[in-house]
Amino acid sequence: MRIALFTEVFLPKVDGIVTRITRTLEQLAVLGHEVLVFAPHDPPESYAGHRVVKVPALSFRPWYPELFLGLPRPRLGRELDRFRPEVVHVVNPVVLGLWGTALAKQRNLPLLASYHTDITQYALHLKLPLLQEPSRRFLRDVHNQAHVNLCTSMPMVKSARALGIKRVRLWPKAVDTELYRPERRTKAMRERLTDGHPEAPLMTYVGRLSFEKRLDWLYGPVTRLPGVRLALVGSGPAEADLRRRFKGTNTVFTGYMSGLELAAAYASSDVFAFPSDTETLGFVAMEAMASGVPAVGARAGGIPDVIQDGENGLLFTPGDLGDLTDKLGSLLFDRELRAELGAHARADMERHGWRAATQALADYYDLAIKVRERFDPPSVY
Repeated sequence: MRIALFTEVFLPKVDGIVTRITRTLEQLAVLGHEVLVFAPHDPPESYAGHRVVKVPALSFRPWYPELFLGLPRPRLGRELDRFRPEVVHVVNPVVLGLWGTALAKQRNLPLLASYHTDITQYALHLKLPLLQEPSRRFLRDVHNQAHVNLCTSMPMVKSARALGIKRVRLWPKAVDTELYRPERRTKAMRERLTDGHPEAPLMTYVGRLSFEKRLDWLYGPVTRLPGVRLALVGSGPAEADLRRRFKGTNTVFTGYMSGLELAAAYASSDVFAFPSDTETLGFVAMEAMASGVPAVGARAGGIPDVIQDGENGLLFTPGDLGDLTDKLGSLLFDRELRAELGAHARADMERHGWRAATQALADYYDLAIKVRERFDPPSVY
C-alpha cells in the first residue's frame, strides 16, 4: 500500500509522537508498505527507506520555540500527485496536517487522522486561554473530515467522542521491549543520575522539559522525601526555569539521551516520576515500565490506560501534591512493593509490540478505503 503521511512533528525533534511515527515507519517497511512523509523544518531526507519531503516551517515562538509549524506550499500537492497514494494519514492535524486534509479531500482520497495531543489543554498551559474553545471546534471539524479517526488510548477515544469527533477507533499502544528491559541497568548510569550517590533512592523523569509536563510538582517530593534524588532526562523550553526552581536540591539535569544510553537511564532508576496531566498516552511511562521500573502518574488523560493503580504502578490525583509525594515515597522506600509492581509492569509491556500495533494501523487504512468507497465514490485520480 502507498501511504502519504503528514505530520506536525518529526525528527530531529524527540517526543512520544515522533517515537510512534518512527517505529511505525520501520514496521510499515517490514510489512511491505511504502510511505511518503511530509514533515516540517529540517527532517532527514529519508527514514526506514521511506522518502521524507521537507516542508518549510516557522517556530512557534515565544510560546513553544521547539515546535515548528509547517507552511502550506503548492509543491506538496504536486509531490502527492506523483506519489499517487492509496490513503492519506494526517498526524495531529493543526497546520501541515490541515493542508494534508485539504489535499486529500480535493482528490477524494481515503483519509485517516490520528489524535495525539489535547491542544485544548495545551492552550491553557501556554497561557493562551482564548484559544481553548476555538481549538475544541477546530479539532472536531478537522477530524470529522476523516474517514477514520484514531486515538492512542481508550480515555482519549472517549474524550474525542465527547468532543463530537466521529468514526473513532483505538490505535493500540506499543513499546520496544527489546531495547527497554531491566538488564540495561548499569552502575555507571546509576552514579551519573544520582550525582555520585548510587545508594540513594532515585526517581527519574524522561521527556520534554516543558511547562505542561508539570515538572515543578516534583519540587515537593525531592525536598520532602529524605535522601531522595531526582534525575530529569531531556531538554525543552522550561529547562532554564526548572534549573532555577530546583537549584540547591538533589536534582540532576542530563540533557537528551537516546538508544542504549536512554535504556540504561530507565533501568537504573527506582521509580519513574510522571506528573503530567495532559498526556494522551505516555510513551515514556511505557518505556520505563518495560525496563521493570514502576511509574507514578496522574489519574488523567491516557495515563490510566497504561498505569493500573496498585498493579503495575501508582496513580495520583492531579494537583494534589501531597498525594503525589506520598505515592512516590511509598515506592521509593518499599523495595518489595517496588519490585512487585516493576515485575508486573514489565510483564504487561511484553504484550504490546510494534508489529501488532502497526498491523492494526494497516487494517485501519483498509477501513478508511472502504468507508470512502461507501460514502464518497472514488474519483478518477
